[in-house]
Amino acid sequence: MDHFVVSARKYRPVTFDSVVGQSHITTTLKNAIRTNHLAQAFLFCGPRGVGKTTCARILAKTINCQNLGEDVEACGECESCVSFQNNASFNIHELDAASNNSVEDIRNLIDQVRYPPQTGKYKIYIIDEVHMLSQAAFNAFLKTLEEPPGYAIFILATTEKHKILPTILSRCQIFDFNRIQPRDIAGHLENIASKEGIDADKEALELIGQKADGGLRDALSMFDLNVTFSTDSRLTYAAVLENLHILDYDYYFKVTDALSAGSISKSLVLFDEILRKGFDGHLFVVGLLEHFRNLLVCKDAITVSLLQVSESAERKYLEQSRNADMSFLLSALSITSQCDIHYKAAKNQRLHVELCLMKLANLPNVLQLNSLAAVDETAKKKVEPELKTPHTDTSITTEVKSIAPEPVASVAVRTAPATETSPVKPTRLKSTQLIPSLPVAYQPAQESVKVPADTIVNSNPPKTVLEELTLEKLQMAWYEFAERRRQQYNSTTEEITLRKEFKLADNIIEIVLDNDHQLDAIQSMRYDLLGFLKSRFNVAKLEINARVAPQEVNRMPYTPAEKFNYMAEKNPHLLNLKQALGLDVDF
Repeated sequence: MDHFVVSARKYRPVTFDSVVGQSHITTTLKNAIRTNHLAQAFLFCGPRGVGKTTCARILAKTINCQNLGEDVEACGECESCVSFQNNASFNIHELDAASNNSVEDIRNLIDQVRYPPQTGKYKIYIIDEVHMLSQAAFNAFLKTLEEPPGYAIFILATTEKHKILPTILSRCQIFDFNRIQPRDIAGHLENIASKEGIDADKEALELIGQKADGGLRDALSMFDLNVTFSTDSRLTYAAVLENLHILDYDYYFKVTDALSAGSISKSLVLFDEILRKGFDGHLFVVGLLEHFRNLLVCKDAITVSLLQVSESAERKYLEQSRNADMSFLLSALSITSQCDIHYKAAKNQRLHVELCLMKLANLPNVLQLNSLAAVDETAKKKVEPELKTPHTDTSITTEVKSIAPEPVASVAVRTAPATETSPVKPTRLKSTQLIPSLPVAYQPAQESVKVPADTIVNSNPPKTVLEELTLEKLQMAWYEFAERRRQQYNSTTEEITLRKEFKLADNIIEIVLDNDHQLDAIQSMRYDLLGFLKSRFNVAKLEINARVAPQEVNRMPYTPAEKFNYMAEKNPHLLNLKQALGLDVDF
């Protein structure tokens, strides 16, 4: 039985050209070797598994290669290359700063730097996880790092650049390694699979690349795990999903279709199926947020390149984004984001996510009502100027005007043709009578019809006249909604929230709350409250701006001392009475 070697070691890059996804680093290093512009100290920083230590070893081997060609790649056959491959090189020293981080370790390294190389041109010191060095070790290392011998080169590698002293950073040439793109990882895995004789689906490899989060070493570890899981040397998309316990993105497409159709029941059933498969509810919410984000970037051809998914998934996103409304996606992102923020604080987390899904499923109805209200408001504004203009016709002799407090559109009434002996005078309406919003349709009468002067021909059903928005009227409607809400739900938090003072500025209701619970309450009944207010007032747009600022809220008196001071502010004679009788407030 042959000894198994993991892919991360077996297929570790040995040349600059074989490094994946770091062309900006390898090109710079090759040019530095070609032009002999090597720095005295390099700092390789970036996330785990992106090739920092690998590039450090390739650089150390290449600069000491005795048969370096024009392509600036180590030959692999000279004495220096062979000794490096056999881990027997005396010119390359590796130090793990995670376990050798004391001052004594650095002093030993400095002592080694004093001796020149026996063979080759340079002595290279690779210090991995350099951020783990202690403060004293960094200080001991400063002088040698700034003025090393001409044959000494230091290569430092770290995943946490911010922990390194600025005095160290200023002495190094810094190279920032990028996260490797999922498509580059999938291509590298496909090359390894062909060498190992493994039949792998392209979607399965792309899924591993996405799960690796930019780390090639993590991707190779997951690749080995799935190959071991398979019994027939075949990697399928379904097998990778099951083995890595990844929630299939098809669920998000199904949930989005159900939400767009307004189906609460279907979305809840899908969420229950996800939970039964062992997935966490928070993971589902985060994935749904990312799904909405991907649909949003697909709305514009310029931002489609921001998608980090496979080609088949990209086609599905483009198809679904064409059917998704922009307003729905923006509102869905806002609601789901609030669910994500408050998920950990929820006592019943499943119900918390289900409430989020119910709100999302009700979004299409809310958006449709808002669009209808906007269309109705636009039509009303177009019709009002026409209603205010008197209509002249041979069969029209009467113009009806209203003397109601609010301006009401005038209506033309068809009467008999005017004669000199029977003129028809304009008729005024009482303020309690309803006026139709459109002029009454008519055709020229074939016979003269006499209509009494105090008669109104009204062919339209009565319509409620919307009021102009003022702070006083808004307060009355607000408290009426609060009373209805109290009778329907009897929620103490909602009752306290709706009793807060508010201000009105440019059709924006500014309300200051005590805590986050009141903010959640106002957000949960936001659509019901705005719908109720819009049905009362003649406004095209009305918004609620709620914020938490306890210091700005006028708190009601609670303790006996606070109650006494509150009454004394209104009636100063209470203080005189208290002093005259020698009374004291019961604390």
